[in-house]
Order: sequence, then C-alpha cells, then structure tokens
Amino acid sequence: MNNNSKVLALKYRPKTFKDLIGQEVVADVIYNSILNNRSANAYLFTGIRGVGKTTIARIVAKSLNCLNGVDKLCSEKFCENCEAISNSNHIDVLEMDAASKTGVDDVRDLIEFSRYGPTSARYKIFIIDEVHMLSKQAFNALLKTLEEPPEYLKFIFATTEIKKIPVTVISRCQRFDLSRIDSSNLLNFIKEVKDKEKGKIKDEALKLIVKISEGSVRDALSLLDRALLSNNEKTEINLKEAQKIFGFFDKSYLINLFKFLFKGDEKEVINIYRSIYNQGVEPKVFLNDFLEILYFIKNISSIKLDGQNFTLNDEEFREIELISKEVSSEILLLFWQFTIKTLSELDIVSNQNLSMEMFLIRLLYLKEDRILDDEDTVEHSSEKYSNNNIRKTEQINLSKNEDNLEMKNKTISQIKNFSQEESSRPEKKIEPRVTKIEIKNFEELIKLCNEKKELKLKYELETNVNLVSFTDQRIEISFNENLDKDFLKELTFKLYEWTGQRWIIALSKKIGQLSKKQNIKIEKSKIIEDIKNQDDYKKILELFPDAELVDIKLKDDK
Repeated sequence: MNNNSKVLALKYRPKTFKDLIGQEVVADVIYNSILNNRSANAYLFTGIRGVGKTTIARIVAKSLNCLNGVDKLCSEKFCENCEAISNSNHIDVLEMDAASKTGVDDVRDLIEFSRYGPTSARYKIFIIDEVHMLSKQAFNALLKTLEEPPEYLKFIFATTEIKKIPVTVISRCQRFDLSRIDSSNLLNFIKEVKDKEKGKIKDEALKLIVKISEGSVRDALSLLDRALLSNNEKTEINLKEAQKIFGFFDKSYLINLFKFLFKGDEKEVINIYRSIYNQGVEPKVFLNDFLEILYFIKNISSIKLDGQNFTLNDEEFREIELISKEVSSEILLLFWQFTIKTLSELDIVSNQNLSMEMFLIRLLYLKEDRILDDEDTVEHSSEKYSNNNIRKTEQINLSKNEDNLEMKNKTISQIKNFSQEESSRPEKKIEPRVTKIEIKNFEELIKLCNEKKELKLKYELETNVNLVSFTDQRIEISFNENLDKDFLKELTFKLYEWTGQRWIIALSKKIGQLSKKQNIKIEKSKIIEDIKNQDDYKKILELFPDAELVDIKLKDDK
C-alpha cells in the first residue's frame, strides 16, 4: 500500500485483520484457521462494492506468507513478502481480473502455472477478482484443480454477483458473505479519517455521507475525499453545503411536497418540484427518494430513530408521523404502484422533466376518489356513471387497468364521448328503461338478478359479498378478495336501470353477515352430520365399509 497516496480509499486501506471494520466474524474465522494450520483450499468472498472483498483477499495472502507468522502479521514495517503483496508484485501471489480474462485459455494457463511450487513464499496464491465473469468452460476447467489443489496452492475469489457462479464451484470453496458496514461503525471510522486529515466537516454532513454510501467503506471514503477537496480549510462544511457537493437534495422539500400533494394544492406541488429540479436532481433520483418517503409514511410506526439509522432526522421523523395519521394505506399503496410504473416510463420520454410534472398532477387527480372519509365506509353512487365526470372515470381506469395502457385509453375515450353527448342535451333526463321495481331486502335483490339473467352479479352477491345493512336506496357491505373489480359499477348501474332510483353502495370495515354460499355450506355440514348419526347410514357402512358421505343436494322444499 502506498502511504503517500492522496486517495483516501487507498491511503486508509486495512493492513491487518484488526484494521477491518464491520467484518469481525469473517476475520476471526480466517485468522483462527490460519493460526491452527487449517486454512481452506479456496476462499470465496461475496458482497456489495467497497465492503472489503479484495482487501481481505490480500490480508489472507499476507497472513499465509508473512515471514513473522499470522499472529505477528506486519502492520507498519513490512517484511519482504508483505511489502510485495501489498504492492501487487509478488511472484507467487497472482492477482487476476476475471473481467478482462474470462476465457478457458486464461484458466488453462493459470492451471499450468500452478504445477510449479512457490519461489520465495510458503504458498502460491491466486486472487481472482470478479470471478463471476469467467465463462462456463473456464469454470469447468478449474473444477478439478479447485477441489484437490497441491498443498502449496490456494485460491481466493471475490465477486459481487454470487448467483452467477456455478454451484459446483461454490461447494468447493469456503464462502464468506460480507455484510454492509453498520451506519454507526462507518460514521466513527470516517470521523477518525477526517480528524487525521484535519478536515472541517460537521457531523450532519458526515451522516449524509454514510447514508449515500449505503454501507460501502470505499464509497464513504471517496465522498469524504470529495468533500475535503471542496473545502477552503477556513469554514466548516455543513449539511446544506454537503448536499450541494453530492447533488443530494434536502428531504424536507419532499416532505412539504407530500403535504401539498395530499391537500390537492397543484400550484405549490409544481413549485416545490421545480425548486428540486433546479438543484440539479435527476428525475430518477427524485422518484427513488419519492418512493423512500412513501415507505416511511406507510411504515413510520415500525421505524425507530437510533444510532443505526441516519436516513431521517428528528424533525423529518415528526413531520412524516403527522402526515401518516391523515392518509389511508390505500392511497399510499396506489401512489407506490403509480411511481414504480412511472420509473419504467422515463426511458421512453424525451423530456423527463415535463413527464415528472405530469406524474405529480396525475397523483393529485388520482387521490380524490380514494381518500376515506371520517366514517368507516367508502360510498359509490351510480351518479358517477351518468354525470359529466370524465376525470373521475379516468381515475378508476388508471387504478384498475394499469397493465393495459392501450385498452385504458380506448375506454376513457369512449366514456368521454358518451359524457360529452349527454352534456350537450342537459334538458333531457335519463329515464329508467323499465317499469320501476321495488327492492325491499337483500334476498329480493338476489332473486331479481336471477330473473334479469344477471348471473355474474348474482354469483358475486351470493359468494363474495357479506351484507352489513340494507335500507332505502343504500346497501352497506363487506367483501372478500375474490370480488370482481367492476362489481360496484355494474351493480349501481343495474339498480338505477331496474328501480329508477339512485342507489348508494357503501364498503364497510365491519365483517357483516355470512354470504349465502357460506350459510348453505354450514347448513349442509349440519345435515350431513345428522345423516351420519342415523341407523340407515350405519347399515350402509356395515355393507360398504369404505363408503363415505361427502355431499348432499338440497331441494327447494328441503
């Protein structure tokens, strides 16, 4: 390692197992195996970028070949072997980048080279970085040597994509999964580096570095390096300055945007977004942060602020907590789904900025019919389908037919044409097509569906609907997950057509009565049990021991 290096990621690279942060378990296992002369034939290190895969590989190589032994591993004054390994020029320790040497011929040369013993060290070691880049044939050529290598030969593999490595190779290695570095450990580490470099950066700015680095030490050191280089050594870098340096905007902007979004204030929403965009924030970065705040609003009750979490500060946490009490989970899940869909659409839009503004406007219009009122129910009136309300109809289609964009647009156009035609003749009222029918209770409704050959509605009412209450032109129900998505629209439309009255279908959080199918099932079960206790049934079982009563048919007269 070059101590004169100006790059912090190289300057503060760990030299021994003790210097590693966040990987203590891995370090202890490997240290003990080398100390007890039970080191593996091959090591496999996997994890995200910058958590120490290649660094640990070099420390293992030094531990195996250090002239002082693993218990006195060189940390300051390097022995001949440790010095050469640190500088990547030891004759017996070969570092190979599998991204540039992927073919079977490269591996064959490696195997041929492995036939000769080490020149000056105890072990000959092959360190292969990004090993998942090797071809299938290259892996196959490596298998036999990997399973039974000579005593003097060791393999050390590093990869970020473990799933791309054949299982036959993984099974021949001692695998270590390197975890992301804990936020508090990483913060303490970069604080020490900052102090050694005599940098002037506030703790809030350092916490931002920890957040952006996502558990990667190399990323954290690179960001710290950038911050130190941008400082004039007279002033201390605060959070706002750090956000400008890293192109990371303040979360409070997004939280305010959500406030106005849920209030339906289009002007303020667009103004806040434009101020974010003017800071140089890319639309994809904005959407990912938008999803993050959505997640926090939905799950704020299960999130705690502690030393391990630098994502939110105290003020942001309180603001999100207040917002979460005012918004239903249904709205948040719809917003999440819509945002994910918009992310996939960005690649086909030339002006992404305009697309983002339209995305926010669509959210404003999407939420209006979805927010729950103060009661336990959401009401659906048949007036929605006869009035000139193009926007609301558009919302329903957006939420229910997102997977079929072409069909959605066609449906909206048809509804729009119908609505415009109706609005052009305001003096004419819609008249019921048939003589007015009176429906007094739920059973009469089911019977009427049967008479009108509306078998789909009849099935839904009998199977997937639980009645809560039935009063004059108002039905309150609960339902299961199998209820058809167009049930409410079809039922309200048919009720108006049959009765000439506006009906309200209310969705209740109450459980409600059992459905007709459930009642029939319970009734059948009771009858079956009664029959099984009768003498006739017992006589049948004596003649046919394997017989079993599984079902009965109920006649109209029972």
